[in-house]
Amino acid sequence: MTPGLTRVALIAAIVAFVVIILGAYVRLSHAGLGCPDWPGCYGHVTWPTETHHVAAANEKFPERPVESDKAWKEMVHRYLAGSLVVLVLVINILAWKSRPVPGKVRSLAFFLLLLILFQAALGMWTVTLNLFPIVVMGHLMGGLATFALILWILWLTSSATGPNRNTLARFRNMIMAGLAVLVVQLFLGGWTSANYSALACPDFPTCQGVMWPETNFRDGFVLWREIGVDYEGGVLDLPSRTSIHLAHRIGALVTFTTLGLLSIGLLRSRPGRKYGTLLILVLVAQVTLGILNVILFLPLPVAVAHNGTGALLLATMLRLLFLSRSTES
Repeated sequence: MTPGLTRVALIAAIVAFVVIILGAYVRLSHAGLGCPDWPGCYGHVTWPTETHHVAAANEKFPERPVESDKAWKEMVHRYLAGSLVVLVLVINILAWKSRPVPGKVRSLAFFLLLLILFQAALGMWTVTLNLFPIVVMGHLMGGLATFALILWILWLTSSATGPNRNTLARFRNMIMAGLAVLVVQLFLGGWTSANYSALACPDFPTCQGVMWPETNFRDGFVLWREIGVDYEGGVLDLPSRTSIHLAHRIGALVTFTTLGLLSIGLLRSRPGRKYGTLLILVLVAQVTLGILNVILFLPLPVAVAHNGTGALLLATMLRLLFLSRSTES
């Protein structure tokens, strides 16, 4: 229908997914403050490499001396995120120029542009507010929301929506419930990461050697905290971090049960069988990676893969939701 727009949306979806992966890599390798200013890096368009530039940067930012292995990661992430902004702008231009264009695509494209500009602001605040937890979580969720909107535009503009379009309508309520549960779990995962709580429970299925250790949910879920504090490495005590980690574990159990039941329902339906298989495979992979994060003490490749698979799980649920739409919507 609109091949040019579809191609750009496909490229943007791939770039958005890579940005999510790279953002997780930057965050989990503790490079989120690899450049203490924004949008440049120590006042440069790229990270400082020359000896005199490094010396000048260290003098200007004595509280955060140059660490090249962190600075380049942060800047590569910014460059790629910047390219995604350009692609979203192109999507908007094509959406308004293309004739005909599927309904709601123009409004979705404009909302996507507003979202990614806000996402850029969250990226700036992540640095200038020293990894303020609510901003870090918002930046992660904003990346997933951007990815989701691009996928939706891609599917709306593609002429190949699939032979099973509208055959999953009877599963729509289950799909919507499963998607809602997944979004809550993604929020909990983002809050766990933003507060450095992934290893608050270093064992599985127990936590600190018991089934229910000391917790502090009140402090663990205070969303707005003092501005001006350096939040790198986390500032919460162990009971507060433990409460966040346990909430994420409980959420994982609820998510696995809800999406597992949906998978079984799809597997028992001939038109939904391949989608049920895909969903259960991605779901089991995500849960397995989460458990491995704990028992292997958060190895970087596994932790990054856990973030990426979370995005794939979201994409899978969105695809099911798209295929359960009524023909008119």
